[in-house]
Amino acid sequence: MNNRPSRRRDRRRMNRALGLARLNQGLTGVNPSVGCVLTDADGHVVGEGVTGIGGRPHAEEVALQQAGDRARGGTAYVTLEPCRERSQGNKSCSLLLREAGIARVVCAVEDPHPVANGGIRALRDAGIDVQIGLGQRSSQQLYKKFFQSIL
Repeated sequence: MNNRPSRRRDRRRMNRALGLARLNQGLTGVNPSVGCVLTDADGHVVGEGVTGIGGRPHAEEVALQQAGDRARGGTAYVTLEPCRERSQGNKSCSLLLREAGIARVVCAVEDPHPVANGGIRALRDAGIDVQIGLGQRSSQQLYKKFFQSIL
C-alpha cells in the first residue's frame, strides 16, 4: 500500500473519524467531540482518537500518542480543524501534528472558534498538504450546536 491520495481511502478514513467523534458527542463540555485517524507513510492506520470526556485530551493528542513515530510522513484525518492555540496553554493540535511529521491533513470543516481557528493556516505555512471539505456535510451537522454557540 502507498500513501498516495485515494478518494476511496480518504472517504473510509474520514467516515471512521466521524464515527469516533460521535462516540463522545455531548460528553465533552464546551469542546466539540472530534475524531482523528492517523495513517503511516504507507497508508496503514496507526492511531485513532476521540476528544476525551470533559473535553480533554483532544482527539489528535490521543491518536498521536497511540501512533508514536509511526505517524511520521503519514496523513491525519480530522473532523474539525486542528486547533491553532489551546486555552490552557498546552501545545496546540496543529503544532503536535507538525512535530510528529505528518505530511498531509484531511479536514472536514474549519473551526470558527477564535482560539482554534488558524490551525489550517499554521499547517500549510509549515509545508503540510491540507485538504478541507471531505465529510463537510456530516461534520457541520455534528457540530451544529457548537458552531451556533460561538457565532
